[in-house]
Order: sequence, then structure tokens, then C-alpha cells
Amino acid sequence: MTDMERAESRGPGAGPLLLGVRHHGPGSARAVRAALEEARPRVVLIEGPPEADALIPLAADEEMRPPVALLAHAVDEPGRSSFWPLAEFSPEWVAIRWALAHDVPARFIDLPATHTLAWGRQEDATVAEGDGDGDPDGDDAPDGDDDRDSGPGPAGLRIDPLGVLAETAGYDDPERWWEDVVEHRGVGKGDALAPFTVLEEAMGALRETYGVGGHDRDLVREAYMRLQVRAAQREFEDGVAVVCGAWHVPALRQKTTVAADKALLKGLPKVKTDMTWVPWTHRRLSRISGYGAGIESPGWYGHLFSAPDRPVERWLTKVAGLLRAEDRIVSSAHVIEAVRLAETLAAMRGRPLPGLSETTDAVRAVLCEGSDVPLSLVHDRLVVGDVLGEVPPTAPAVPLQRDLARLQRRLRLKPEALERELELDLRKETDAGRSRLLHRLRLLGVAWGEPAASRGSTGTFRETWRLRWEPELSVRVAEAGVWGTTVLSAATAKAEADGIAAQGLADVTALAERCLLAELPDALPTVMRILADRAALDTDVGHLAQALPALVRSLRYGDVRGTDTGALGEVAAGLAERVFVGLPPACAALDADAAEEMRRHVDAVHGAVGLLGDAPATGHGHLRGRWQSVLRVLCGRDTVPGVIRGRAVRLLLDDGELAQDEAALLMGHVLSPGTPPPDAAAWIEGFVGGGSGGGMLLVHDERLLGLVDAWLTGVPAEAFTDVLPLLRRTFSAYEPGVRRTLGELVRRGPGVGGGGGSAAGSGIPGFAAELDLARADAVLPVVRLLLGLDDVDEKTGNDLAGVTG
Repeated sequence: MTDMERAESRGPGAGPLLLGVRHHGPGSARAVRAALEEARPRVVLIEGPPEADALIPLAADEEMRPPVALLAHAVDEPGRSSFWPLAEFSPEWVAIRWALAHDVPARFIDLPATHTLAWGRQEDATVAEGDGDGDPDGDDAPDGDDDRDSGPGPAGLRIDPLGVLAETAGYDDPERWWEDVVEHRGVGKGDALAPFTVLEEAMGALRETYGVGGHDRDLVREAYMRLQVRAAQREFEDGVAVVCGAWHVPALRQKTTVAADKALLKGLPKVKTDMTWVPWTHRRLSRISGYGAGIESPGWYGHLFSAPDRPVERWLTKVAGLLRAEDRIVSSAHVIEAVRLAETLAAMRGRPLPGLSETTDAVRAVLCEGSDVPLSLVHDRLVVGDVLGEVPPTAPAVPLQRDLARLQRRLRLKPEALERELELDLRKETDAGRSRLLHRLRLLGVAWGEPAASRGSTGTFRETWRLRWEPELSVRVAEAGVWGTTVLSAATAKAEADGIAAQGLADVTALAERCLLAELPDALPTVMRILADRAALDTDVGHLAQALPALVRSLRYGDVRGTDTGALGEVAAGLAERVFVGLPPACAALDADAAEEMRRHVDAVHGAVGLLGDAPATGHGHLRGRWQSVLRVLCGRDTVPGVIRGRAVRLLLDDGELAQDEAALLMGHVLSPGTPPPDAAAWIEGFVGGGSGGGMLLVHDERLLGLVDAWLTGVPAEAFTDVLPLLRRTFSAYEPGVRRTLGELVRRGPGVGGGGGSAAGSGIPGFAAELDLARADAVLPVVRLLLGLDDVDEKTGNDLAGVTG
């Protein structure tokens, strides 16, 4: 006799069928499906927000693919939001699908989101997943039937219900206990309700001991659920099934009065809410990614739920396929041996079947040959997984979300959970459209893509992006909807507002650059007007120098994007002139930290002036000469810190405006005995440090290396420890090969007598005054072989195959 039949045999008034589950538990999901098939209720009540009742039919849509989540957000404050995630192996999802397949009404009965979101506002804290990391219970997970809703016990300690039950059963790992008693237990005919009976008894004992575990909100939620269950019983009599967290089952079974339950709900705050379905990911179901859903291995649980038989063998076959795709040698014999080892480990540990721990140990020992490196790949790709769900286009959405979906389809830019790189050629219309979309979304705070360094061309027509779609981005899109109904209008309005609110000049110039990248012609005039006003009022040279590079970079985008940057060029030239005038006095009397910061500003301005002078459309080529005059002033002022003077000399030398003899003379003066060692060390850092390629300069100009060597050997012992950290920082930035070559040169003794000379007579191979033809000819046979030329060297007649073999 089924539980429903037993209830009917007791007559009207018998209790509902309460199916207590673990959220996202495949064992619970299978048990729910079996119990519903056996009991055949007339209505299915599910823990969840009642506002989502109208969205339940979408679960039957062919384009709905879990994992998905119900998203509720406050209409007036979209960032205040909650998620109710559902995977294919979630009991709630299974209950919804069963009800739809059997034309049985399905309803959500938890406390409405209108109250839970308002609760968060009242306490100035988000409820559930308002920041993308919580859950509908107001703590880190939906329910305490999993290690999620535990609260203080009698001694004030937070309890883990699963942990308590596992410890009582003699287990030290709650997950392993759950696998043994639920996941590895088959649901046979006539046995469908046994798991729920056992869980209800266990949770009843825990609730008697620990009450609500310190979570007073559970009292309110459970009062609301009891009212909904009573209403369903009046409508459907005893054909009511309830799917909820096992932690709540004893409370729903409790006999209370309607008046008492309504009293708990009186005066609850409210906020207007909207609700829809959004895609979710396995990674977000995992505890390791910040969402405390109570499962560390959603990919493994999904496999257990979907595998028709032999789950261990099928799992290890999946692992083998992944490792083979990564070019690791894995044979069928490896898989067979891994299955045997997993089964042996399970038997030794007294487990009915191998669990995740046994299969992981077998994978590490057999398929990964003891290495944790490929094992981490298995964990990331399979145990957790990157599955991204899908929702049908008919699901409710804000207008901005619909416009974004339209652009994604038109540009063939599908959201994916797995991070990938996207190379864009802005000369192609589709790629240019993708670039505009990604830049506009970034401006709106929807960080779907992040710019990355291009591995190929560094021209402005090439962009590289790293794309990864996270479920929280749906909330960001809803938040951005206040700026407009389309991506273009919203980005334009947001840019104008950001320009008005910007605090510093650098913020405005960065915003101007983003407007050009996003191609927002309607926002650019407003931003440029604000930029001109701020630039005219700001007198801080550091601020001006910090703002100039972004402004000049923006000038380069006009060529490939067809944007008129004339006004931008005038503002950039004006900024540059003001930097030229104010920089020398601003560099005087700086401490070490301020001097290093100003050195970075000098580097940035140097690069910006080079770009500004090279842009033919700007007509500002004269700025390069003005800047070089400023650098010469910095070189010769003793009041300027050594790190800035050294960098000024280096920049002039690299530009060909300073002869090598003149640079060596300046270095010789600075490294003379009269200069304090710390000042000389700072000059050296400015000249050859900071990632400027100074190491190669010393390698190929032994006069400069000799000056540094002679100075260093002459530093007094009492001053050496003071300059050592600075020198170590300078030379440690060099490539290992450069450091090795410098060491060899110093060991052999460069051909420098302290002030002049070169490497011509040093006798060191590779550093003679003229080209060493004999050494150059030695590589010709190999070069010819690599290029696929004749097998016989035309000059020597040697057989190249014999020479290189």
C-alpha cells in the first residue's frame, strides 16, 4: 500500500505526502521521481518563491536546459536580487518536470520573494544571493538538510545536520556518509518512500535538540509553507505532495493553528519584484566557487543522476577521454585497471560502491601516474564542470536583456561558461561589432569580456578578449536597464553620467578612451567638454601626466574606427605643453617613493609624446622636440633625483638625441667618487632599470658596463649594504640570459679602463669591433638545411646532412 493510499485509508484530514530532500542531490532526485510515480498526487508543492508559479510551464520548453535558476530582483533596485538554482539532478526540478509531464498542478510555497528581498533592504544587507553568492534561506545555502542551514545548538555552536548524522553513524566525512546511505542506494519497487521516512525521523530528532538552529526566519518561512499546504489540502483534499528541504519537514508536520501562523507573517516588509529564469552553471553550484549549495562536485552528481548503469566505469571512461584530448597517453587497459583499483579501495574502506574519493584516488594512481597536475584538470572540467544552462527566448526579460540577446545572435557571440579567447580584426564588420558590444557592456559594468594582450599584431585594428559568462551577469544587465532599453542608449547615458561624476582628470580621460572604443558618438561631446574644463583647472603635473597617455591612445582609434578625433588632439596637445612647463620644477626635492612615481610619469609622457608626434592628422610633430628639451633640462639639474636624471639620459640615448660618448660622460660624472653611493645607485636604476632593456645596453656597450663595474668595486664597505637592495632590484629585472652574459663579461674583464675604450680589443668572442665572418659562416649549413635548400653547401662542397647529422 502506498503512502497516499495509507493516507486515504485514514480518511479526510490525513497529512500530506512530505518528501524531504537534499537540494541538488541526485539520490534525492531519483527518490522524488520514484515516490511521485508511486503516489500519483493531484498537486505538487515545491519549496520556492510563489511569484515563480507563472514561470513553471517554461520548464517544459525544449529550449530550457538546466542548470538554470529563478532570479528575483527588486524592480526599483535590480542589484538587490535572489537566485534559486536548479540542476538536472535537483529534486525540485525533477518534481516540476514530473508535474508538467502528468498534467498535475505544481506550485511554489516558500515565503514570497517580495518579503525576502525587503528583509534584506530593511537590514541593509542582501538576502539570499543579492551579491550573487547567497541563497534563498538568507545564509549560504537553501536548506539545512545539507550542510547549509545549520545554526547554533544549545551550547551556541553552529551545527551541520549532515555532519551530526554522519558522526552518529561513525563517519568522519558527511559527503561520504550521504553517498553511502543515499547516492549508492537503489530505489526499488515498493521502497520509494523509505528514504523520506528515515530522513524525516532523523531531522525530527535534530529539530527537537537544536530547534531552528538559531535561524528565526525559518519560523516565518515554515509558517507560510504550512498555510499554503493547508490551502492545497482544502482544494485537493489528500492528494497533496510537498517537496522541500528535509530540515523543514518536522516543522511542516507540526500541528499549529492558522491564527498562530498568520501572526508570524503579520507586518512583513514588502518590495515590488520581478522574476524570470536565467542560465546557471555547474561551477556556481559548487562550494569552491563561493555559492554554498552544499555540493563540491556538481559534475560528478550530474553523472550519477544521468548514468543508466555502471556509473564508475562510465565515469572513468569520461576521464580517459578528457586526458586523451589533452594529449596524455591513456589506454583501455588503464581504464580497466582504474576500475579495479576503485572497487578494491571501496571494499577495503567498507563502502557499498566506489564513490568520488575512490575514483579520484584511482585516477591519480593509474591515469595520472601519481601527478596532481592532470588530476586538477579532471577536477575542474569533470568533477565541477563548466556546463552552462539555457533558457528559452520567451522567458521574461528586461528590454536591455532582449536587445543584448538580439545582438549576441546577430554577431554570433554565444555566451559560454568556459573561458575562451576571442581574436578580433576590427577591419571586419562583424568583429568591429563584437568589439563595440563588449566595450559597451564593460562600460555598463557587465564584465562578460576582459581585454587581453594580443599575441600577434599590436596595431589598433587587432583586439584580443577573454570571454566567460557568469550567471551574475544577468543581474548586472538588469541593473544596467535603468540607463536605457538598448545597449547603445544605456552605454551612452551611463558614459555621460560617469563623466559628470568623475572626480579626477585621469578618470575623465580614461572615460573618453572608453567612449571611443565603444563608439559612443552622442556621449563623446559631453565627455570632451568635461575633459577640457577639468584640464584647464587642474595644475597638478602628476595628474596631467597621468591623464595624457590615455588621451593620446584615444587618438589612434580614429583611423580604424572612423572617429573624428580633432578636438581630442587639441586637448592632448594642450595637456602636453602644460606638462612640459611644469615637469622640471615638479621633479625637484622628491623623496624616493615620489621620485619613483614621477619616473613612471616621465616614461608615460615619453610614450604619449611619441604617439602624438607620429599622428599625422594632429599636426603636433613639434612636440617631440619640445619634450627632448625638457629631458635635457632634467639630465643636468642636481636637484632632480638620480632615478629621474638617469631615465632622462636613457630616453634621449634611445631616441638618438644623445651620443653614446656623451651618455658615457654623464654616467662617468654621476659615478665619480664625489657622488654619494645611494644617489649613484638611483641614477643607475633610472638608466638601466625599470624593464627598459638596460641589460642589453650594458651587454653591447662595454664602456657603460665598465663604468658601472668600476664604480661598484669602489663603493666603500660601509655604504655597500645601503645600495645593495637598489642594485638587486635593478639587475634582478633582467632576463636570465642577460644576467648570465653580464656575469661572463665582468668575470673576463671588459675592455674598459675606467672611462673609455670598447670591447674591440677585449678578446671576448662576439664583442669584436668588426663582424666575425668565420663564426657567421659556421651556422650557414644548418640555416640552409632549415630553409630546405641544396643538400650540398655550394661554397664548401660539404654534405649538409652529414654535417648536421
